[in-house]
Amino acid sequence: MSFAVVQPGARSRNRSFPNGPGSPDDAGPAPEGVYAYAACLAGGFHRSLRTVPSNADDVLLILDKKNLRKALAALKVLRKRGARVRISCRDTRSADFAALLSDVTRFDLFREICRTADGAIATTPESVSFYETAGAAEVQFIPPPCPVDHPAWDFSQPAGKRRGIFIGTNSFLSGGANHVAALMAADRLSRELECPLAVLNTEGRRGGMILKSLRKNNPLFFIVEAPVPYADLLRVMSLHRIVWQFDGDEGPGASASAALLCRIPCVGGNGAVERIAFPGISSPASREDLLESARLLLTNDKAWQEEVEASQHRAAEFLSFRKTALRLQSSRS
Repeated sequence: MSFAVVQPGARSRNRSFPNGPGSPDDAGPAPEGVYAYAACLAGGFHRSLRTVPSNADDVLLILDKKNLRKALAALKVLRKRGARVRISCRDTRSADFAALLSDVTRFDLFREICRTADGAIATTPESVSFYETAGAAEVQFIPPPCPVDHPAWDFSQPAGKRRGIFIGTNSFLSGGANHVAALMAADRLSRELECPLAVLNTEGRRGGMILKSLRKNNPLFFIVEAPVPYADLLRVMSLHRIVWQFDGDEGPGASASAALLCRIPCVGGNGAVERIAFPGISSPASREDLLESARLLLTNDKAWQEEVEASQHRAAEFLSFRKTALRLQSSRS
């Protein structure tokens, strides 16, 4: 028996995970997002059916706005082979589903895929109803797993090396991410507490100009230029005391997953992982409450350690590779 994740027509690279998540410095995409599902069952990610092993009897078919026709064709081929095929959308914020279903052709294709598949994996609680109302036979909420149970992915640093704030959002173009508001609030905290503040710039010269303007009055404001390999990003993040964000897009929670690997708290955001691992310091807390939580975690070692231990316990129970693998296999017929 073999597990495969397939996204027809994807630009993402193929990768096999015969040893689970492997090492952070292994070549190829990291075991995060849709790749994490493949890695937790020692499977592979494929852009085409041509590379899917013939013995793959359990397939997670990834949908996006542009690949619905290819996905439906792949679904029919896989079902004829006798494989169990479940579906999941790669982009699962509310705005993504609105865009996906705003065209009648896509709407009809999505419903046909849902009715034909054996079930669906929802990466956020909010997306469960989209699959159910479209006709999916069985819908499970399973957020992308996080390899907190694999020692090679423990990016923790000694307490003396951890200082300051790492911004969890990185795009000025995503309104729901509230990136500017998060930056300005973090800059205020950084200057107030005289602690470092770091942000990843993913928008080149345009983003750099805005960040440099914010940096003018804060000598502890650091800009990390993208692209950065995932493992290197974790190494930078792990040198900080907290991850900070105001993301309100109800996504899976990539920043919170990274924070868990770094063994640091993630303050703010309403992604699925945030609400599971960091329920006391994420949405629906107000921004003022989040600021108070951040101040406490940046200055109180006992409170910081308690939050780290509690979040790791929740992650091990609900987000680890071992537990996610069991959930993915639980409904195998």
